[in-house]
Amino acid sequence: MTEDQLILAANLERADDFYADLLAAHEDLSKAESDALNARLVLVLANHIGKRAILKQALAAAARKTGEDSA
Repeated sequence: MTEDQLILAANLERADDFYADLLAAHEDLSKAESDALNARLVLVLANHIGKRAILKQALAAAARKTGEDSA
């Protein structure tokens, strides 16, 4: 795998803890506030990644419906 390839295999350190943090960040938010938090989080993480090629791969992966293969 090159540094310009999106990692789709499990790669999240302490995934359960992150998921709990994510849920806690959304606690007591309205739908609009939750949507805005998600949008800001996406932009912060996109900035951290910084590589357009990887971000395009991430957009394509997120747009695929469950069960669709990556081909």
